[in-house]
Amino acid sequence: MKNKKKKSSILSLVLMGSLVLGACSNEKTAVEKKDSKKEPTIANFNQTGMPIVKDKIELKGFAGKFLQSQDWNNLMLWQEYEKMTNIHINWDTVQTQSLKEKRNLMLASGEYPDVLFAAAVPKTDLVKFGQQGVFIPLNDLIDKYAPNFKKIMEKYPIVKKGITMPDGKIYGFPTFYDPEFKGLLYGTPWIKKDWLDKLGLKEPTTLDEFESVLQAIKDGDPNGNGKADEIPWGGAYGIDDFIYALKGSFGLNNHGIANNNVDLDPKTKKMRFVPTTDGYKELLQYLNKLYTKGLIDKEIFTLKTEEFSAKASKNTFGVINGVDPGTTENLSGFVGIPVLKGPHGDRLNTAIGSPLGNIGMAVITNKNKSPEATVRWIDHLYSDEGSKMFFMGFEGKTYTQDPKTGKLDYVDEIKKNPDGLTLDQAVSKYLTWPGGYYPGFVQQKYFNGAESKEATTANAKQAEPLSLKLGDVWPAFNFTAEEQSELTPISTDMDTYLKEMTANFITGKADFSKWNEYKSTLEKMGVKRYIEIYEAAYKRMEK
Repeated sequence: MKNKKKKSSILSLVLMGSLVLGACSNEKTAVEKKDSKKEPTIANFNQTGMPIVKDKIELKGFAGKFLQSQDWNNLMLWQEYEKMTNIHINWDTVQTQSLKEKRNLMLASGEYPDVLFAAAVPKTDLVKFGQQGVFIPLNDLIDKYAPNFKKIMEKYPIVKKGITMPDGKIYGFPTFYDPEFKGLLYGTPWIKKDWLDKLGLKEPTTLDEFESVLQAIKDGDPNGNGKADEIPWGGAYGIDDFIYALKGSFGLNNHGIANNNVDLDPKTKKMRFVPTTDGYKELLQYLNKLYTKGLIDKEIFTLKTEEFSAKASKNTFGVINGVDPGTTENLSGFVGIPVLKGPHGDRLNTAIGSPLGNIGMAVITNKNKSPEATVRWIDHLYSDEGSKMFFMGFEGKTYTQDPKTGKLDYVDEIKKNPDGLTLDQAVSKYLTWPGGYYPGFVQQKYFNGAESKEATTANAKQAEPLSLKLGDVWPAFNFTAEEQSELTPISTDMDTYLKEMTANFITGKADFSKWNEYKSTLEKMGVKRYIEIYEAAYKRMEK
């Protein structure tokens, strides 16, 4: 699938004390008070091993959660982790749908906790509240107290590039997806293979063949119920997934989708604005043709995510976007479609985000009196043992381990829930990862979600040879506060207009004779300045 107040080290405090020996008494008293505030934390702190602190400490934490029913203050994950670390966190949680509003109100009021976890703090706020001193910089703390995360930064330069703000400071811990975890990075939409077999069709490899297959699904009654109720192509997350799936067939987003509106023109090697290119126009024209023929779910612009599952359960979809429908929707017979060749010979899967996820998943505020311990508490989630705990839970309680292969698997109560709960729902009784909001290192061996299943791995393996190489994938760019202040109003206006016009072009409400007018409107909204700001961020990142 884009802040903090610096703590002085013990050495600097000692040096400060020696420097002020000849100074006035009130300065000496100030230093002594500063030392006395810091000393108890350090004295109680273990730099390595568990527990992290000798005597239990309490922190206030704010977090986004997947299910409203979850009570993080009585959840097995945090209860067991507290026993390991001696750190108790008093959680204030909110469902992810309301996370942005609650987080913004909390930060604006000044009534914020010691740590924000699974909070998806956007880059704009990392810069804003970092420069204000609300979020403390983590550079030195990571260097001293986060060996697991530091190791990842050294091995994968994209991580340090992506999390370092233009002021050179790091304000947040990210989600990082193991580049070897193919099922998270590569993949194509899913097609119902037994329907193809019933219709006597092969898997499509070109856009024309894909259209023909969708038409056959619409007309051929492959579900065999005697009704024309088949929906050839659908998805749970709106029209964007359709566009992402096709961009590489039109030569677009040749550096991935982390910076969705920009890529490099293959001829000039200069940055371009993707939504005004000829290729993007052709892509929308293709989707308009499919939509007009009834080959795309007519409700795609209004369908809510939770409504999709009910719709999918009726066995009417031929092609579905997203991860394996066998796991997410309990639908059988789906396989990944091949990467499709476009009208000009382009055949590349570019729907690849950076392996670096949201970089503000955990931040530490200036109210935190134990930042060293908090950093160690977070850093453990980037270790092997921490990843296993976070994603699999605890042996004998949430998972078992095969004595021969060593493979981990959830207990039957989770994977074959007697109450009919999905895997995500059953896991959420014990763990917090469903929903995708967390700092940590996501590895296939410890992640038992849909992306690690056999079908998704097969889809990824098929797509990888015709996918962008990870070395060509950009992380989401970081902007200075000044750049962001310019960029935000431009982006807000443009995104609203792009969403409206994308829908209008695809549904036919806007004729493609209006394309030049559409481009002209975007130019007036500030496309030129938008590109200049992105170019500056790109050059800064490359340095």
